[in-house]
Amino acid sequence: MTKQKVLVVGAGLGGLCTALRLAKKGFAVEILEKHHQAGGRLNQIKQDGFTFDVGPSFFSMSYEFDELFKSCNIANPLSFNELDPLYAVYFSDKTKPYLIHKDLKKLALEFPNEKDFELKAKKYLAAAKGIFHDTEYRIVKRNYNSLFSYAKALASVPLKHAPKLFKNMWSELESHFTTQEVKVIFSLVAFFLGATPFDTPAVYSLLNYTELEHDGYWNVQGGMYKIVEVMLKELQKEGVKITYHTEIVSYESQNQVITGLTDKQGHTHVADLYVINADAAAFRGKIFKQEKFSTEKLDKMDWTLAPFTIYLGVKGKIPNFYHHNYFLGSNFNEYADKIFKSSVAPEKPYYYVNVSSVHNPDSAPENCENLFILCPVPDLRYKKDWNDAEGLADNIVADLGKRIGYDILNQTLTRKVMPPTEWESTFNLYRGSGLGLAHGLNQVAAMRPANKDEKYKNVYYVGASTVPGTGLPIVVISSRLVQERIEQDLKELVTA
Repeated sequence: MTKQKVLVVGAGLGGLCTALRLAKKGFAVEILEKHHQAGGRLNQIKQDGFTFDVGPSFFSMSYEFDELFKSCNIANPLSFNELDPLYAVYFSDKTKPYLIHKDLKKLALEFPNEKDFELKAKKYLAAAKGIFHDTEYRIVKRNYNSLFSYAKALASVPLKHAPKLFKNMWSELESHFTTQEVKVIFSLVAFFLGATPFDTPAVYSLLNYTELEHDGYWNVQGGMYKIVEVMLKELQKEGVKITYHTEIVSYESQNQVITGLTDKQGHTHVADLYVINADAAAFRGKIFKQEKFSTEKLDKMDWTLAPFTIYLGVKGKIPNFYHHNYFLGSNFNEYADKIFKSSVAPEKPYYYVNVSSVHNPDSAPENCENLFILCPVPDLRYKKDWNDAEGLADNIVADLGKRIGYDILNQTLTRKVMPPTEWESTFNLYRGSGLGLAHGLNQVAAMRPANKDEKYKNVYYVGASTVPGTGLPIVVISSRLVQERIEQDLKELVTA
């Protein structure tokens, strides 16, 4: 019997995981990728002896990678570093950083002005734990066939969590803590979803549980791109071919079935099934021309923040610098309220710094550091012109140098700046949005673009822009959900 052929469009983590799962199930799989190398946002830059992770620099729910490899009968080939402290937070009006530990007794010492911090944190995290485990299988790790099935799933979640659907994360934190520093630091997880705590539903307090109690944060020995390298090695064993520099621009169809996808060079790629590892909303609009996902309607949806990133190779070892660091000002509420819909670059930006050479010394030459700086900025709907990118980068690097007491500007050996325009063009990110559609209640679960196309019966979607959402482990879950969807559809076709 001839194997069914699956064409995966996009070699991001979701596409790679889906390809491996399906290849192990006996499908003939081929991957097309626009970029010159695999990984999507989970990518790598090599420059002047330095190696940089392009996007994701850490993750939680590390056990989802165990599930992936176990389901494919592969011993997990990745080795992880657990982060302790999880990260450091620098405020512009404080002389030293707050170190965020999983150990609540140690963490309490960071917040002497928050009376009964440990007791309050335990109460807050107990509620967050309840949300996590009461929704993990009922809502997150499942497919939906209709809004009715979603409504039934929601009805199965304990009613005690309902109030958190109608308040934002910041107000939830205000009901537990009094000091600004605690509220700001606990709210930083909202930015992992590409939003602010004032736009993020309170149910996402579950992310504080995942970081502080459930699984913590991890990175990969050898750098985050090691995940991609391992996946490529396993795909090669399965005979999966990957073709690079290939961007899909149009399609052919017949009787609600896609019969081919055509690339920029005019070559048509034919398969039985198609899995799209590109933005699930934008691809429907841009390629399939579906009215529901037209540019006009996409622009009215809620999108995550755009990344402005700087990659620095720095001479010397920076003392007392941690793997993950957040640099904030003293006007958090005002900053978060205004900056992400502004048409100008911030004068005093908030930003994140990852120093992967702390755990992976091979990523930098001897006696050097590699710095990855991420500043969340407005997407291209609000700020279209990024000709000021280098100036903003100078501003951020100068500020960082002052705050850690190290002359980074004059010790820089190599530098690359990626504004939202480059993220958009390189990785096909709609309007430069870093994580795709936001995670408000009208854009999650069955309200998110589905992982099966509404019109074309043989087209599926995987990745951060479809169910269940964004984040490396969540994308791994997404690959399992689309595999289950495909297998269920084929089973029903056989029994029909």
